[in-house]
Amino acid sequence: MTTRIVLVRGINVGGHNRLPMADLRDVLSELGCRDVQTYLQSGNAVVTAGPKNLAPRIEDALRQRLALDIRVIVITAAELRAITQANPFPERDPTPKKLHVTFFDAPLDPAKIKEIGTTHGDDEVAIGNRVLYLSYSDMSHNSPLTAALRRIGGVSTARNWTTVTKLIDLADATG
Repeated sequence: MTTRIVLVRGINVGGHNRLPMADLRDVLSELGCRDVQTYLQSGNAVVTAGPKNLAPRIEDALRQRLALDIRVIVITAAELRAITQANPFPERDPTPKKLHVTFFDAPLDPAKIKEIGTTHGDDEVAIGNRVLYLSYSDMSHNSPLTAALRRIGGVSTARNWTTVTKLIDLADATG
């Protein structure tokens, strides 16, 4: 059993894909996850679970139980620690809402990253292991980087640095 981070994509935004965290906790528990904790209402959970294809199992359960067709990315706590330790923008730590990590379900295509570039106005992108680090000069919603990121494709979900570090704290408390 390993401590895992569950990142549910695109829920509870603008009234779409409503997923109460109590329902997410129930689904995760029904799938055999233990020590289930959720954080915020945006689909973040820390669980203790085995390695058996957890993301597709969660997606299937959410589809069957709640009629939600949403994607899920699952990483280990060790992977998340490595992601935080590799932060290429440590100067953003004091302003964690301006530093985001976009998690992908598969390795990134370097050609796509080269195509979109790593600088957009005052905003920057850095490549990690199945993640992109995003440093915003202002806020993410009005960044020219947002449109460029859509061209990468694949399944992804982003979290700000505050959420990323809180998930590490929850994982450390779990296991």
